Amino acid sequence: MEYRIEHDSMGNIEVEADKYFGAQTARSLSNFKIGTEKIPLEVIRAFAYLKAACAATNNELGKLSKEKADIINAVCKEILDGKLDEHFPLSVWQTGSGTQSNMNVNEVITNRGNELAGKRLLHPNDDVNMSQSSNDTFPAAMHIAALIEIHDKLLPSLHELILAFKKLEEENAGIVKSGRTHLQDATPIAFSQEISGWRASLENDYNQINASLEFIKKLALGATAVGTGLNCPKGFDISVAKNISKLTGKEFITDGNKFHALTSKSELSFVHGSLSSLATDLMKIANDIRWLSSGPRCGLGEIFIPENEPGSSIMPGKVNPTQCESMTMVCVQVMANNIAVNMASSQGNFELNVFMPVLIHNFLQSVRLLSDGMESFRVHCVCGIKANRQKMHENLHNSLMLVTAISPYIGYESAAKVAKLAHKENISLKEAALKLDLMTEEEFDKVFKPEEMV
Repeated sequence: MEYRIEHDSMGNIEVEADKYFGAQTARSLSNFKIGTEKIPLEVIRAFAYLKAACAATNNELGKLSKEKADIINAVCKEILDGKLDEHFPLSVWQTGSGTQSNMNVNEVITNRGNELAGKRLLHPNDDVNMSQSSNDTFPAAMHIAALIEIHDKLLPSLHELILAFKKLEEENAGIVKSGRTHLQDATPIAFSQEISGWRASLENDYNQINASLEFIKKLALGATAVGTGLNCPKGFDISVAKNISKLTGKEFITDGNKFHALTSKSELSFVHGSLSSLATDLMKIANDIRWLSSGPRCGLGEIFIPENEPGSSIMPGKVNPTQCESMTMVCVQVMANNIAVNMASSQGNFELNVFMPVLIHNFLQSVRLLSDGMESFRVHCVCGIKANRQKMHENLHNSLMLVTAISPYIGYESAAKVAKLAHKENISLKEAALKLDLMTEEEFDKVFKPEEMV
């Protein structure tokens, strides 16, 4: 591998010759050889929006020439197009402020920008990082990345899943089955009603997540090092938020209290809490579906789900509910990530939180997994669910809890005797009621109508 010599305030260092990053990135690569997790590319894209907006704002305020602002903007467009991904190699497990990643972006923009300009035009600190600090750019990039990924990927995926359940609900209108509580037989329920519960849970999750985004529209930019705005021109914070809004097509505003913006990450913790809530509902729904489809002969077997692949390397013909299993594993990871996000959010010591890379790594992993997981679950499972009407009918009419229909006429305790006798002697509820001389056949038939109990 060939190297070139770059320098920073600590002196000279070798840097890979074919990379646009510089000395500080190289030092980070050398000092933090930890794990395989890299700073998410969603954060790098957010930095591209941020740096372009900062350059435009500095130009508007008379601090940066138009030539420099235009070159910075040109490189940022290349970053957004994914053309420079290989130049952002830093580990999540670096400085807790994300300083090295901020400088990684500054260095790539500088070296690629100078290449485009055909001269030494930009300096990473003096130009690309003008009016900024890593302490306010990294938290701002976190908010930008989080909002964009949720708005553009997670919410559309969730919306499509809601629509799939709505269609399933309509397709299964009129089918009555046995309800279940405590994993035991309960009174009847329409299959469409059961599905409506799944749908409504996801609709609530959608609304909660969407409402929570209001809190991460606020950006820390303009705070610089400790929240005082040192070396930042007046009005920069408001103008840069407007420029980021223009570039992203999403509304962003400046945070009214920069001291809070640097040290507290409660907004991200709050939003991730809504993602964790979504995961709890998806866990319940996926489990319901895999248990309802259990069998095919020795389980509940009330629904059919798509058979996508062989389920066993030893048992021929076995097919498993793999999409449900995948979805539930995603949910476990998201709920675990919620712990990491909350713990990282709590580490705002004095004027700065220094657990930001691990926070945003877990946050964006949750968004990514939920978005992809819901899409896979919808396409390969939910859209192919079919009711096993015969099995539902058999289970419904075999349920002892249908005795609830006659309870108002013979009393709770007498109805309990009917259920116990029917279970003990393996006879029908009707036979048990007649045997106990609690109702006539005519009286029983008049009130015992399972399909009307929903």
